[in-house]
Amino acid sequence: MAYVNNIKMFVRVFELGSMSAAARDQRTSPAVASARIAELEKHLGVRLFNRTTRRLQPTENGRLFYEGARKVLEAIDDAEAAVMASTQNLRGTVFVAAPLGVGRRFIAPHVPEFKDAYPQIDVRLRLSDRKIDVIGEGLDMAFHLGLLEDSTLKMRLIAECPRILCASPAYIAARGDPETGERLIAEKHDCLNLRFPGATEFQWTLLAPGGPKRFEVAGPFETDDGDVLTGWALDGRGIVMKPIFEVAEYLRDGRLVPVVRDTPPVPVQLTCLTQHRRLRDPKIRAFTDFIIVKCREELSKAMQGITLPDLSVKPA
Repeated sequence: MAYVNNIKMFVRVFELGSMSAAARDQRTSPAVASARIAELEKHLGVRLFNRTTRRLQPTENGRLFYEGARKVLEAIDDAEAAVMASTQNLRGTVFVAAPLGVGRRFIAPHVPEFKDAYPQIDVRLRLSDRKIDVIGEGLDMAFHLGLLEDSTLKMRLIAECPRILCASPAYIAARGDPETGERLIAEKHDCLNLRFPGATEFQWTLLAPGGPKRFEVAGPFETDDGDVLTGWALDGRGIVMKPIFEVAEYLRDGRLVPVVRDTPPVPVQLTCLTQHRRLRDPKIRAFTDFIIVKCREELSKAMQGITLPDLSVKPA
């Protein structure tokens, strides 16, 4: 088993390009990671990485070994999955990522129920509104809320999620309702923006006359936490774009009010992304199927009593 663990560490070091990142991924220390790589190199009699103070570069032998090592680990995963499926003795750990709003509302509350049904499966849930690299971060699956780009991952659609532009009654009383994307920009409204590392500008895609149109927006506040944006909007600090389910309770009680109704945002999709080979693992299928059902139930409850925006394309 020690040799297999050494191979696992090598594969993650190769894929992540960092000893410390691979150590974090495998829940151990950089010293242990380095020792495992050294032990593997001693066993093989070759150097797998060239090390400098700044970089960790695979050697040619390292590249050759990676291809075979990855296939070995996939074969072990498949064999373990076949045994678990035949005995229904599901066990192991599922690594999951989700946006903050989705994770807090729809996933985290149901993880204990899943654990009760499958006591030998552990769940490691990471919540973040930043962009997630499913393969690079060693995740089994990630829930994604947005407009999905082309991906090599297997996608399961959970639901179409309409979005809304909204603000507090206090903000509207002070600044007015811009009604259209053009007035939103011309009147220089304060837009509350979700910013990730590396973002250089903000654009909101709205259904303007003639079709979707991008508007470059600006404002005095930005954050990488969507729930913080909602809090600022409730405090009267500006206009926020949100999936309706995240602000439905505030729309129902009037603490937030729809604005820019003539050019509503383009809807997004809530999806579950999984590496193709991981779908053969019965514990991952069990968690995916369970949570998708719960997500759809929670979405339905959240949207009760909410009037959806008119998403028909307006004539030019």
